[in-house]
Amino acid sequence: MAADNSTSHPRAPGPQLTVADIVIITVYFSLNVAVGIWIGASLFASSEGSGLFIGLAGSGAAGGLAVAGFEWNATYVLLALAWVFVPIYVSSEIVTMPEYIQKRYGGWRIRMYLSVLSLLLSIFTKISMDLYAGALFVHICLGWDFYLCTVLMLAITALYTIAGGLAAVIYTDALQTLIMVVGAVILTVRAFEQIGGYEQLAAAYARAVPSRTISNTTCHLPRADATHMFRDPYTGDLPWTGMTFGLTIMATWYWCTDQVSGQVIVQRSLSARDLNHAKGGSILASYLKMLPMGLIVMPGMVSRVLFPAGSGCLLRDVGLRVPSG
Repeated sequence: MAADNSTSHPRAPGPQLTVADIVIITVYFSLNVAVGIWIGASLFASSEGSGLFIGLAGSGAAGGLAVAGFEWNATYVLLALAWVFVPIYVSSEIVTMPEYIQKRYGGWRIRMYLSVLSLLLSIFTKISMDLYAGALFVHICLGWDFYLCTVLMLAITALYTIAGGLAAVIYTDALQTLIMVVGAVILTVRAFEQIGGYEQLAAAYARAVPSRTISNTTCHLPRADATHMFRDPYTGDLPWTGMTFGLTIMATWYWCTDQVSGQVIVQRSLSARDLNHAKGGSILASYLKMLPMGLIVMPGMVSRVLFPAGSGCLLRDVGLRVPSG
């Protein structure tokens, strides 16, 4: 009976993995994970430019936490990009939205129209704003001439983009993501140390009336719902209905179909080794998009408390005027 039991479940000893085998397997999976991280970090950096850093901080100083809803909305739209839209784009064998529109509807005129329109919109909206915000930051930190800073940023960006193509852009975006996240973490820690911790933020923000105000207005007063993410649909500046439902439509356009900004993001997903890498990159970017509320918006709220000079009505315009100094 014992002999039958021993032969009914034969279990031959398998080959043992050597140290070299383990190293090769580890390196292989590490490289696969690294590719997904590059793509995900590049997706994050594509939207978190200098303009968004300044804009989110300024909006947080002016109105509180609710502006972070724009970032959190992207967390699930990015997943739709990888699981719904990218498979369609890959099967269509396209790399740009105008090319997809031409294949979908036929004719070269609609492709040319969308390409020219997207280029003009990109120059006069996203690129110009990012250049302005970045040059303003360098101008304030180093004291260089503002227009010199703009030209230098254009030259450096054009140099590595033309020389290295999309691969160079993705690698530099990944590096910039690391720098932005580490810098934002340090800034957040220092900001909360100055204000006395998270518990003190709400109370201190409620008392943060600017030293300069505009008469016959109340826009300089801190909002009573500054710490609320979901705000009243009638009286809120960012009603929860619009942030929950309406914003999803706009976010889907931006992240999944927009030729001006979103197509840059789509192209990064299409540059992945395969669909699994594109999905992994989108998951990482989704997690990273949860960070701006704590690392950008809240430090902006703290800045209103620590630096009360200026008019509260102009806090949303932070960075929109070049300092005279």
